[in-house]
Amino acid sequence: MGKRARNKPAPKAKPGRPERTGLEFKPRDLEDCRIEQAEILANSEIGLQTGRLDWSGAFGHAPVLLTETMEALRVKPDGFYVDCTLGGGGHARAILERLGPEGRLLALDRDPEPLEWAGVWGNGDPRLITARLNFADLAEYLKDRALGQADGIVADLGLNSRQLATAERGFSFALDGPLDMRFDPEEIGGAHRLIHTAPEPTLADIFWRYGQERSAKKLARLVVERREKGPIEGTLELAAIAEKALWRPGPKPKIHPATKMFMALRLFVNGELEALDRFLGTVRGCLKPGGVLAVISFQSFEDKRVKMALRGEAYAEGADDGDEDDDKLSQLSPSGRAGLPGRAGRTGDPQSLGPKSKKDHFHKARENRVLLPEDLKAIEVPPSPWRPLKRKAQKPTAKEIADNPRARSARLRAAEAV
Repeated sequence: MGKRARNKPAPKAKPGRPERTGLEFKPRDLEDCRIEQAEILANSEIGLQTGRLDWSGAFGHAPVLLTETMEALRVKPDGFYVDCTLGGGGHARAILERLGPEGRLLALDRDPEPLEWAGVWGNGDPRLITARLNFADLAEYLKDRALGQADGIVADLGLNSRQLATAERGFSFALDGPLDMRFDPEEIGGAHRLIHTAPEPTLADIFWRYGQERSAKKLARLVVERREKGPIEGTLELAAIAEKALWRPGPKPKIHPATKMFMALRLFVNGELEALDRFLGTVRGCLKPGGVLAVISFQSFEDKRVKMALRGEAYAEGADDGDEDDDKLSQLSPSGRAGLPGRAGRTGDPQSLGPKSKKDHFHKARENRVLLPEDLKAIEVPPSPWRPLKRKAQKPTAKEIADNPRARSARLRAAEAV
């Protein structure tokens, strides 16, 4: 006789993956972001109409690490200082408050709007000099205009809140706007050209190298598939592609799926890492002996560049190794080479995200072997042109983060020129 059949309960149906067609990722913080951006624009319009300009309200943010930056600069009343990234003007106004009648402040920005607003809050102050300039060209600018060396230089990297709040600029995935993302609207290029012309491997490389996006290859594939059907019209449509590519079951992620992709596009379109490398390579000649350089960064790969420069070391990942992929990327960037990271250790290829082999670990161990005294005698280390003011990067206090959540990832490194 055969085995007796048992009445087994029917298996429970597993819920299938829902269809994702639009921008359905709407956490509370995204809606708050839209409300905040609307308030920024409203405050600026009221200020212009009434003549009572709330500058912090117009740009929607307080200057980050302001107290620590001013303590590092030690502003002299008759000194000459440079704010490399004017933006909302918080650091610039704090420097002006500490300058005397003989002091001078040079404020730079690639975006023309902060310079126009500086004409409002500056109110014709003769101590304030503004220039529409990439801070990578600071050394050449000072030389051409015989301004001399500065007593202090501050650079607050990244973008300002008003750029995010203006939908027409295309920086925000929370607002519907064109795919632009250029700091300088007159520069050639933009995110729209990059998204619609770059090959799929190039897009994947950009998403990984500049945004550290682990699903870079999948995201690039979906972007190419979508553009083959027709142009990707705006920021919300591009953000929806990222949401579809990075969908995961379970609780919602802490950040919007499009965050890293938009950051990567912005960094590449504006050549920000290249500009930072050029700036760090020439800024020592812009300072008097004893002058102070203060740099505020928000991304780990930016902070690493600053840290190594202040140690007197070259950033290996930014070196030109003649790689053909770098040449392809440079053709799409309005600023030429874009300071591509990922050349030392782990490469910029998204395939390098997988586990390393035992052979890789063996070679890594050989590279990191302990040097013996006889090895050290043969190494000549040139003295660093900088003396760091603090051993480690300064971070915002808990109170500042509570008052200004956007400051949570900020890092300040300051050093004195020797």
